[in-house]
Amino acid sequence: MAKSNKSSSLGVLFESFFGQRLVRQQQASPATIAAYKDTLRLLVLYASEKLEKQPDCLDIQDLGCEFVLGFLDHLESERGNSVRTRNTRLAVIHSFFRHVAFAEPTAIALAQRVLAISPKRTTHRVLGFLKPPETEALLSCPDRRTKIGRRDHGLLLFMLHTGARVSEAIGVNTTDLSLIEPRQVLIRGKGAKERIVPLAKDLATILSDLCDEQRLSLNACSPIFVDARGNRLTRFGVTHMLRRTVAKAAKRQPTMGQLRISPHTLRHTTAMRLLQSGVDLSVIRSWLGHVDIQTTHLYLEADVEMKRKALVRANVSHETRSRYQPQAAILALLEHRSDRNYVA
Repeated sequence: MAKSNKSSSLGVLFESFFGQRLVRQQQASPATIAAYKDTLRLLVLYASEKLEKQPDCLDIQDLGCEFVLGFLDHLESERGNSVRTRNTRLAVIHSFFRHVAFAEPTAIALAQRVLAISPKRTTHRVLGFLKPPETEALLSCPDRRTKIGRRDHGLLLFMLHTGARVSEAIGVNTTDLSLIEPRQVLIRGKGAKERIVPLAKDLATILSDLCDEQRLSLNACSPIFVDARGNRLTRFGVTHMLRRTVAKAAKRQPTMGQLRISPHTLRHTTAMRLLQSGVDLSVIRSWLGHVDIQTTHLYLEADVEMKRKALVRANVSHETRSRYQPQAAILALLEHRSDRNYVA
């Protein structure tokens, strides 16, 4: 009996979930593990407060379906999370309870009820991206006479050319670069998936200058984009830099003050530039590292200019055209209410 209680405690299940399932089996990235821990930490704090138990005393049986639903409502009503964030947190909880169903047979019924919780329906936002004048305004803001300005310009240009996620960009090391023909970079994406992205000649030159300025050897595994102390830039550092740069760019390009620009906006901008240049969706999918082609299809939905050009090519006239009149025999067939004519 004591063994069963020990195996069903949250601490033991968390250890096996992160150590065995995420790290050993799925080889999840540090960023993924950190995101999962953040969600489950919030769940534990919520359970500890509501049940008046110390976190170490919580049991998996405390986290039933109704309790998890209460936690999800708490995220929206008290923490102010969006429906999208709520669904993301639920996906983490689902992943954990799939592990619970495997690791703790006595909790299978409980896990199944939690796994039956459906995500909330949400509205898909139109993807935001920068137009060429806005991109030029953004790139012109960093003061390239300073070391930090040259780093900021190089990072922005790298993200705009490669479409790298912010975690992928700051994770690039000198050994991932090939700055002579063929100029390219190895990018490590989600789920330990790697992809190679070509580099434009001007970007390769800028990256080479950054390495020379920091006295980095391309044979040593050193980060390219670092802070003032020489440490690898963080996601927060990149977000702060981008906000500062966007504020300056908005003075030159007023339309930027109306946009919500995040590091992921630069990734969307890369995709839209490739799409508008006629690059096939399958190539864009490979370029960005999308697992599902349906994710890449979202850029088609966002490109209003391509829709306008399609409208012109279709030559849709404002004149009212006569409607097609089906033959009497077809109408008779479709309007016939009985199916006896089709009985063998």
